[in-house]
Amino acid sequence: MTTKVANADFTSEDILARVISSLEDDKAEDIVTIDLRGRSSIGDYMVICSGRSSRQVSAIAEKLAERLKHDFDRVCKIEGKDQGDWVLIDSSDVIVHVFRPEVREFYQLEKMWMPAGAPV
Repeated sequence: MTTKVANADFTSEDILARVISSLEDDKAEDIVTIDLRGRSSIGDYMVICSGRSSRQVSAIAEKLAERLKHDFDRVCKIEGKDQGDWVLIDSSDVIVHVFRPEVREFYQLEKMWMPAGAPV
């Protein structure tokens, strides 16, 4: 685990780096980062990834929330963890969507949020 960072000493990029690290540690698949700065007020970044099963999706989300709480004293809002099809983790600066692959394919959030002409 990383060392806890004082609240005044971190940026949204620090949170994003920890999110990506956590997702990689928990074997999330097809991780995509979307820069929202200047495009939306919901956060600075959106991260979309997949887990292989409902159980893995829920576990990825739970561990991420625990790590953000530990490292940044950041309490995240979590939606959908009990079902495990699509879990939303809102840390204010970074919004994370963890999907089962079929659900991700159905909703195609990347197409909605990626800049025009960006490869998906």
